[in-house]
Amino acid sequence: MTEAMVPLSILSKSSLSICLKKFIGVTSTIGSIRNRYTRALPSTVLANIFGNNKGKPFGKDATVGSDLQRAVNFVSPCLREELLCKSSEPVRDCCHKVTIVGAGMVGVAIANSLLFQRITSHIAMIDAFPKKLEGEGMDFSHSSIFIGDPKIEYDTDFCVSSNSKVLVICAGVRPIKGESRLDLVQRNAEILKNIIPPLVNYSPNAVFVVISNPVDILAWLTWKLSGLPAHRVIGSGTYLDSARFRYLIADRIGIAPSSVQGYIIGEHGDSMVPLWSGVSVAGVQFRDIIPNIGLETDDERWYDIAKEVVKFGPIVRCLKGYSNTAIGLSTTDIIIAILRNTQAIIPVSTLVQGHHDVCHDMFLSLPCAIGENGVTNIIRMHITEYEKKLFQASANTVYKIQKDVNIKS
Repeated sequence: MTEAMVPLSILSKSSLSICLKKFIGVTSTIGSIRNRYTRALPSTVLANIFGNNKGKPFGKDATVGSDLQRAVNFVSPCLREELLCKSSEPVRDCCHKVTIVGAGMVGVAIANSLLFQRITSHIAMIDAFPKKLEGEGMDFSHSSIFIGDPKIEYDTDFCVSSNSKVLVICAGVRPIKGESRLDLVQRNAEILKNIIPPLVNYSPNAVFVVISNPVDILAWLTWKLSGLPAHRVIGSGTYLDSARFRYLIADRIGIAPSSVQGYIIGEHGDSMVPLWSGVSVAGVQFRDIIPNIGLETDDERWYDIAKEVVKFGPIVRCLKGYSNTAIGLSTTDIIIAILRNTQAIIPVSTLVQGHHDVCHDMFLSLPCAIGENGVTNIIRMHITEYEKKLFQASANTVYKIQKDVNIKS
């Protein structure tokens, strides 16, 4: 039995003093522990699990030890107020805030890439699954001291995205076996109808970067649903495809992938168009060495590389269950160009109406200069007539699906 449990009437003055000091120390410790591990978690997470009543705190209304507490009338000082002398109000949302909608494998890979490279110090995450979201958010928060003390927010409510500079859309359903990116469109279109309007409401000046597939149609749909100018909606498009294209060429030659210049344009999908006419290393055009490179008449069969690029995504998903690392890093490159206003040339999905004789308002990939306001310039590609026909065929493939998408809710 401890001294704190002995009736007050049988204690001497000296014993009472010791008892009170020990009791105050214990209750202060309990209070500090409770305060340390209790924070304002997303209301939609805890409210559904515990309800709104989180229990009575220790204090004057507590039943245990209430007589002793009234006798002591102890008021603990607020450490924060004693430690800090406020000079001004902190900024709620920094100018380079990035919100990621969708905390699945791709969303987490993008967050990892942004945080580990210290591209931004303020990230918000939104997801429909509160337990998964809270777990990811806590994991990032616990890593804070290793990645530059970023501000990490997470909630199932769209309000957490307020004042974002970049909104990354990763939400959507995964393709099932045998299902193409285009087969996904109607299911993911319904998801976008519910998330784009509130996101625009909370961040009317943001640039949208769409990752969900089929990315070209969903980027177009995001543009339509948001009411934003087309240059502020960007699809990740063929940037990753172009990286895979350059990797395979470099691997075959035996040089660094970054030393190969080459682009894939059109659909991020089966009808993508490799631009063999523009592939070069150190300014040396491959076409100057092999005039028919990439064509079916090419004896070295370089055209097989483009066929491999088309298969890479499904192969990776088949082997590991999903693909996330490369798309996370490529998306971060796009975000860097926006946050730092670099005007970097990146092949992304953008409004291509009027380019290469495409007459429909639709999104496909072309090399674009990207800055703070999104796409600032689209490169006028000097492509061959054969490549132009392939690009138009890619546009027709996408438009056949897009024209049946119901924009209205």
